Amino acid sequence: MQELPPTRKLTIVAKDPGLRLGGDDGPMAFVQVDLPAERLSWGPTGYRIKVVDYNATEQRLYFAEQVYEDRRGNLIDPFAPARGETLFDKAYQQRLLEDPNFHSQNAYAIAMRTLGLFERALGRRVAWSSGGHQLHIAPHAFAQANAFYSEPDRALLFGYFHDLSDEPVFTCLSHDIVAHETTHALLDGLRSRFTEPSGPDQAAFHEGFADVIALLSIFSLEPVVAAAIGQDGQLIKDDQTIALVDGAKLSPGAIKASILLGLAQEAGTALGDGRRTALRQSVEMTPKKAKALRDGRDEHDRGEVFVAAMMTVFVQLWSNRVALLGTFGKDQYNLGSVVEEGAKVAGHLLNMSIRALDYCPPTDIDFGQYLAALLTADRELVPDDAHHYRRDLVNVFRDYGITVPAGTCDADGCWPRYPHLGKLVYSRSNFAAMMRSRDEFFRFLWENRDDDRLNISERAYTEVLSIASASRIGPDGIALDETVCQYVQRFDMFGAEFKALLGAERPGGLSTTDGYTAYGGGVVILDQYGQVKYHIANRLLDPARQLARAEYLVDMGLIGVADEPDRLRFAMAHFVRMGA
Repeated sequence: MQELPPTRKLTIVAKDPGLRLGGDDGPMAFVQVDLPAERLSWGPTGYRIKVVDYNATEQRLYFAEQVYEDRRGNLIDPFAPARGETLFDKAYQQRLLEDPNFHSQNAYAIAMRTLGLFERALGRRVAWSSGGHQLHIAPHAFAQANAFYSEPDRALLFGYFHDLSDEPVFTCLSHDIVAHETTHALLDGLRSRFTEPSGPDQAAFHEGFADVIALLSIFSLEPVVAAAIGQDGQLIKDDQTIALVDGAKLSPGAIKASILLGLAQEAGTALGDGRRTALRQSVEMTPKKAKALRDGRDEHDRGEVFVAAMMTVFVQLWSNRVALLGTFGKDQYNLGSVVEEGAKVAGHLLNMSIRALDYCPPTDIDFGQYLAALLTADRELVPDDAHHYRRDLVNVFRDYGITVPAGTCDADGCWPRYPHLGKLVYSRSNFAAMMRSRDEFFRFLWENRDDDRLNISERAYTEVLSIASASRIGPDGIALDETVCQYVQRFDMFGAEFKALLGAERPGGLSTTDGYTAYGGGVVILDQYGQVKYHIANRLLDPARQLARAEYLVDMGLIGVADEPDRLRFAMAHFVRMGA
């Protein structure tokens, strides 16, 4: 049998079908991306992704007709340009767009690429929340302007619709949309309780985080970014041709308005009113407008604020690095260097954003806590903030009304190290077993439940959700090894028990006979020696937090909403955003 290489190449639509190179009549941006090499079955189907192309609206199954190996067992890209063609030939591109099997490959490849980003950043394999090994993808699931992740179906479901010219628009062809939906599935696997009814920030975090990952991930495709920015001249120096770009294109305002920071260009144009070109261009939101949205409780608006803050940091850091480059002639820059600096900034922010999830409490997340996690994750791996990533994050997030939790972070805005090491009891737990057994780790929690140790309520139902080992390499080449352990606690009660169990007055709108569930929980980070490094928790017995959460649920009509996964949660949220 032919030995597999470490990676393989597959063709995808880069960014979005709405990205046209060289003007509206130019070709679309197609690119071949590197993915982990695996022997694919029909679909394509691999060890983590299974594409099932069934159209429920038409009750039609699109048969997979592509093979991904030649007769000698070599891995091939069935949609690579034929001899004499290039990725930018319009006839070639049109042929692929008309082939449903290419749509399947596009969705598979982008989902696998997004999975790879998470696993490289976290230093470990990432599980789907469903518990299964494979996530299903339906590229043409239904005739509707929507796409969503469904945990009960273990699937990403992509719709299609027709624009005003009766041309079909397939959401599975948008890199932005596929990466966004895959991020929902990955985030659900890493923090499964983030989909439960909670405060307004938790409801918004899933959407905002998925947008950020989708937007930043495109910048590693440097040829596509260069083509999207456009060349404004060239210089021949030492027998080398240097592509040049005008500085006017690189101002913060110009970058914010570019297609590179707009989400889902084709879908936005097709659904728009003639003024909108991208589905969302959150980065253009001003801090003044963000404040008004933060004062409200709409989860979609709050999600946009989070995206605006993150992407404004990206634009600011990229602009700062471009300003350090030398210029050629009258305010022109080396296009290759500009794109390279953008890729560096996006890559670092992307890794920071994903790694921060390990330092987030498993329940009732808010944006301030995520900011603290973001800063902590970066400082652990990169102690020297030489490029001012953390400084700019703190300043820009503050402009958008997001600050780290008061009184619980250190001077740098990071979570403090666990302070009571000498009081913890390790002798009754087996360290080797504790690194892999949830039962053994629960024993460690139970032995250290006292207020002056881990301060975990012994009356609540407590469950260890996951134990995950992570190994990351810092810029100095030194490995950072940690074990990330999540636990949750809950009280299932009636409204009449609210004050007795939680220590806060029962909010108006919660009757004595209403069923109510209060949550708490934390993440315990162990160092390479098995010692507690961080205990980051939203404690169950926190009256102020529990009252604020209950009041929000009452206001939003969410009292009594079941805890089990809602098949339509993301479907309805995305349907609203598509039509917004």
